[in-house]
Amino acid sequence: MELAGAELIGRARAGDGEAFGELTEPHRRELQVHCYRMLGSFQDAEDVLQDVLLSAWRGLDGFDGRASLRTWLYRIATNRCLDALRSAARRPAKEWDIPGVEPPEPTRLGEVVWLEPYPDVLLDGGIDVPLGPEARYERNESISLAFVTALQLLPPRQIAVLVLRDVLGFHADEVAGMLDTTVESVKSALKRARAGLRRRRQATASEPPPAAGSRVEEALVAKFVSAYESADVDALVALLTDDVFMSMPPLPLEYEGRDVVARFCSSLFGAGRRFDLVPTRANGQPAFGAYLRAPTGVRHGTGLFVIALSGGRISALTRFENSVLPAFGLPRSL
Repeated sequence: MELAGAELIGRARAGDGEAFGELTEPHRRELQVHCYRMLGSFQDAEDVLQDVLLSAWRGLDGFDGRASLRTWLYRIATNRCLDALRSAARRPAKEWDIPGVEPPEPTRLGEVVWLEPYPDVLLDGGIDVPLGPEARYERNESISLAFVTALQLLPPRQIAVLVLRDVLGFHADEVAGMLDTTVESVKSALKRARAGLRRRRQATASEPPPAAGSRVEEALVAKFVSAYESADVDALVALLTDDVFMSMPPLPLEYEGRDVVARFCSSLFGAGRRFDLVPTRANGQPAFGAYLRAPTGVRHGTGLFVIALSGGRISALTRFENSVLPAFGLPRSL
């Protein structure tokens, strides 16, 4: 342990809050992203992170320095997330509540209805962190909505092992220490988690997205905004992949395929609803605050769209409730 770090720990153990903050602040954002990956909810991740830091503050005497402080904090964070996944009643699904709009029959009902987006403005310092040599995923892929959603379909222990091993690249013995288990148990859980994730992601396989901020992405985003704001269903559908996927957590309705997504958009626009879109980014993907135009001239925030791109088209649209807008610095009305 470096002298400066040892001195800070000594001061923090003596009750110096500033010293504790100096110790933990460099890891705060990446711990929040870690909690988000495990829980799938931005709000839950924030809440658990506060508990993690409080637990670390109270338990600092138990830090013996055999592992790094970062590893020790990840141990606390992972176990607090496991506690949350096992014990908390996840938010229930909602029923359709848009008056005057009758949605088409969904393709299926989704299992992950508590999902929330993660603002890109908070990713700085959260994903650009040192990864172990065994990490298997690109940083942007491991924060995408598709990846985070797929994680939520795994059992809690498998989520923890896969994120720690394949996303962050911790060694198997480090993960075993974090979870108070054996290396063999970690390897077994990782094998099952990889198989489960592979099945889910094969079903949603697609071409790589264009680079963020590239001309291809900007052109596609501009066409989407134009089509959506003008309620041009034909122009919107022309941007979609054949197997485009649409979901609306916490509504369980899920739609797959251009035809059914087109019918959904037609039902929305056919009811006279018109929107303005305010661009932002979530989970490394283009996103938009959606504001419903009213006769008064005030536009009310109805939700947030996040789109996934595949090659030069849109492969997924996820719509979240307006409660997520403040996390993106977006107002409830314009």
